[in-house]
Amino acid sequence: MLAIAWAALFALTFAEWRAMAHQWWDIDTYSHILLVPPIIAWLVWIRRDELARAGAAGWWPGLGWLVFGLVLWLVGRSLDINTIGQGGAVVAMQGAVLALFGLRAALILAFPLVYGFLMVPIGGEIIPQLQMITAQIASALTRLSGIEMVAQGIHIDTPAGLFIVAEECAGVKFLIAMLALGLLVAHTCFTSWNRRAWFLLACVVVPVIANGIRAWATIFLAQYVGAEAAGGFDHLVYGWLFFGIVIALVLGVAWRWFEREPEDAGWTADEVAALPLVARWEGRAGNPALVLGAILLAAGSFAVLAQLG
Repeated sequence: MLAIAWAALFALTFAEWRAMAHQWWDIDTYSHILLVPPIIAWLVWIRRDELARAGAAGWWPGLGWLVFGLVLWLVGRSLDINTIGQGGAVVAMQGAVLALFGLRAALILAFPLVYGFLMVPIGGEIIPQLQMITAQIASALTRLSGIEMVAQGIHIDTPAGLFIVAEECAGVKFLIAMLALGLLVAHTCFTSWNRRAWFLLACVVVPVIANGIRAWATIFLAQYVGAEAAGGFDHLVYGWLFFGIVIALVLGVAWRWFEREPEDAGWTADEVAALPLVARWEGRAGNPALVLGAILLAAGSFAVLAQLG
């Protein structure tokens, strides 16, 4: 039933999924998102025993989340705002899980469902701010290393040439990939919210600072080997080695404070059953076949609305 519902929703929102897939595959900033669906599948797999214990049942309120997602999708398409439309497509898929599997299963799968939002390509909005931060860090380190320089915004003029912190050098792909990893590790390896907060802060601060150091290292190296050679070395190291070193550094430092194995992350079926939320809302169950019919009816209705719009 879930496969049927997802197929209908995928067909309805195909343009948004195609656009997202294009960005994952063709735009380097978002290439890490190709790993998100397999990660979600793994997160569901390690919860399979608890999911089986909780059982699956139709749940009418889940249909509301699905309809909300389709409204977002329609608004995003009408306004030609990709982030809203693509986010709505993801929400609709989540709603199908809630509606067909029920509240208990949805709570057990809460993190994988929320992690699905990472499939929406975002981050381009903060590139100008990251460019300025990178330029400021690189300028400060260049000055401290005794190199004559004149800095103006994202332009750093040195004896070896003029360096510009371009959009590709802002470090946004580094930052959002690190955040995606950080959210996964924070959920699966920590139980303390305090430690999670510190770890996620490190996943933001460390890559930003590291990117500034990388930019400075390129400028510093260029004073001795030339700007062209330093730039080529920078792209090679940053693409294949630098990111891996920073990830290893952050995880290596945090490793000693890991509190559990990934398989233990999330609520158990017994914990979910004891939640007051479940007792209050679970009574709104529905026949799965009728819920599926309602999902298909909603998809068809929004298809008509999209054509009229």
